[in-house]
Amino acid sequence: MNTYLTRHIIKIPSDVKVFCCDKRKVVFVKGSKGKKILQLPLKIKIFNNTSTLLVTNLMFTELSNHKKKTKKSLRGTTIALLKKTFLEVSTVLYKKLNLIGVGYKAFVINQGGLNLIHFKLGFSHSIYFKVPKNIKVSCNKSDKLLISSNDYFQVSQTAATIKNLKFPEPYKGKGISYSNEKIILKEGKKV
Repeated sequence: MNTYLTRHIIKIPSDVKVFCCDKRKVVFVKGSKGKKILQLPLKIKIFNNTSTLLVTNLMFTELSNHKKKTKKSLRGTTIALLKKTFLEVSTVLYKKLNLIGVGYKAFVINQGGLNLIHFKLGFSHSIYFKVPKNIKVSCNKSDKLLISSNDYFQVSQTAATIKNLKFPEPYKGKGISYSNEKIILKEGKKV
């Protein structure tokens, strides 16, 4: 097979099923952890008994160079969206947050179907954060949070919003940070 075409072939994982509607350019993806519907700008073909996908665009000869470049970029975006969707329906995605500082604590509160996180971050007041519906937050220790869900965008957005409550400061590193984030500390004033 041509190497140009192999860049646009996506292998479908064994636990994922894909259904395509060519008229509406809609793809329905179903996996062990959930299902998703994608509206795509390009056509998709399924080959080899639903084991691979080929992302194509219509053969265009009369299009201008600008429109050809736009179609190429849409093809790359479509491939990235499909791969991300396969990952979302087959695994649970998570982010870990650490609270660094004396007295910095977080508590998960579940009351009457309302999920809240109660933060003590060194301010004169407590901060309450409402957790979105699809997100699951667990707090095994009072200084560690685990945010998990099937939707990568919501996990990333929730983690970033929580991190915005108290950025790590550059001198001692106190604040909320990701578990794999390395904070470069500045040197203090010398006497």
